[in-house]
Amino acid sequence: MSDQLETIEDYYRRIRKDQIKLFDSEDFETGKSHFNISMRKYCSFKSPYNRRDYYKISFIIGKGTIHYGAHQLYIDRPALFFPSPSIPYSWECESDIQEGYFCLFNQEFFNGNTEFNLFKKTSLFKEWSKPVVFLTEEQTQLATVYFDQIYRMNNSAYPYRCNSIKSHLASVLHLALEHRVEDLSPNELPANVRLYRLFDELLNKQFPLDSPAYPLALKTPSDFADHLNVHVNHLNSSVKSVTNLTTTQIIKEKMFEESKNLLKYTNWDIAQIGYTLGFEQPAHFNNFFKKHAQTSPLKFKNS
Repeated sequence: MSDQLETIEDYYRRIRKDQIKLFDSEDFETGKSHFNISMRKYCSFKSPYNRRDYYKISFIIGKGTIHYGAHQLYIDRPALFFPSPSIPYSWECESDIQEGYFCLFNQEFFNGNTEFNLFKKTSLFKEWSKPVVFLTEEQTQLATVYFDQIYRMNNSAYPYRCNSIKSHLASVLHLALEHRVEDLSPNELPANVRLYRLFDELLNKQFPLDSPAYPLALKTPSDFADHLNVHVNHLNSSVKSVTNLTTTQIIKEKMFEESKNLLKYTNWDIAQIGYTLGFEQPAHFNNFFKKHAQTSPLKFKNS
């Protein structure tokens, strides 16, 4: 696996260096929700083979080769490409005629929208997911409509453009899930990816949290290791080797994401939310939330 990690900041610096004006990137701020989209007609070049810290969806019309992990995927007809950020990949055009779109967004955008909660329980963007969905003529027409609207809204002054972008992006994801081929079976995966897949599925099955009467059951690496009947060190090393993140980081990020949803979309008080997430003392939840959000749960809820 490539040790290189390209951030969104790296990406924007690279395209500016290459004098490629794909789209306006001046509004990007680290730590803030970010989404952008561009036409692919400017993409007649070879991208670097790296992992990314952001999500990317490509609607590819044009011939070329995707180098994805240890695999080479030849694209010779319309396709959707949903790479896992932790798998290194690159794109190499075969011809100068490239159409379609690509969009990119960060973790904050993906986490901050309840429209996408469903997709987090699927294999989209996961390491064991086959990343390419080839499209029929009818599916290509649908994808064109969705991406045309996303592109138009991204460049619009319409006050509800963000809602429209999220809705049409969700339609793209549904299109992929409806027509995608089967993902890799567990027997085809390396042992570390198999264990991470079990951990990921177990983690996401716990959310969303529906009631303070049913608090979070598994909230530490040891909890998950016991449930999966493996040593915690083995779980930690497997998760780190696949995602480049610690098991604790992934669990805490998921808990923080859920805490924001509970603060925004329920009438539970702060103590109830903290207890449901596994914090015995309200002060412990307050400290946890402040560390991740740089503000208190109460101020976040009121805002």
